[in-house]
Amino acid sequence: MSVDTARILPLRNGAGTNPKIVAKNIQKYFGNVLAMEDISCSINEREFVAIIGPSGCGKSTFLYLIAGFEKASHGELLINNVPITGPGPDRGIVFQEFVLFPWLTVLRNVTLGLDIKGVQRQEAEERARKWIRLTGLSGFEDAYPSTLSGGMKQRVAIARALTYDPEVLLLDEPFGALDVQTKNYMIQDLQNLWLEANRTIVMITHSVSEAVQLADRVLVLSSRPSRIIADVAIKLPHPRDLRDPLLRRHEDEITAILSAEVDKAMSLERQASAKAERRGS
Repeated sequence: MSVDTARILPLRNGAGTNPKIVAKNIQKYFGNVLAMEDISCSINEREFVAIIGPSGCGKSTFLYLIAGFEKASHGELLINNVPITGPGPDRGIVFQEFVLFPWLTVLRNVTLGLDIKGVQRQEAEERARKWIRLTGLSGFEDAYPSTLSGGMKQRVAIARALTYDPEVLLLDEPFGALDVQTKNYMIQDLQNLWLEANRTIVMITHSVSEAVQLADRVLVLSSRPSRIIADVAIKLPHPRDLRDPLLRRHEDEITAILSAEVDKAMSLERQASAKAERRGS
């Protein structure tokens, strides 16, 4: 399938009307292994950006760099024009697995960050109940995680992250542990939550359909060592329907880019393997 390059924007390396996050020439080594070759991009205020790429390309690693859990080997990573040096309250993160405390109720799980921060109990509960309601969990405030479905547990994790009132919400494959039907409901919910929260969201996903349903832009990473090979704008209103032919066209375009990248990586691996065999013979 050919790629319609007219619908793919040039890479926005540090540009943007009101950039929230800026990555400049990011490289990341793990020992002697180069995981990221050159990641340069800008993510704007209140923008929803999805990051997708082949397995093992470093999608989650880039998210952890933004979160402050990892440090870049080279380059510069900024939030609000200030270097990221570690985790901070301006960023909230939701993982693929449901990171909840089983001995705490839904309400106490959601207020946990505010409790640690020293926010008064009444204010913490008021803020928590707002996001509990908006995530569809009203009536479950006193329930424990063991009594909740997978989708409900992930809603608790999202409510907790938003209750802390971060400027940026980081999502690391948030639907990966959910069944298909629950995932579809959660995608619809997340579109509404994003509009309500009015926050910058960066989501890692391996699903092209998730990316095009949710994001304003989709950044496509190459195989390791990774770099950004496409920055695709999805200029369609929310909520989106995957049956929309324009959305399907975006999905086909991104799938074509990924398929070409995977084919290229496999070809290089075969060439390297054949070269190694010739040297050994």
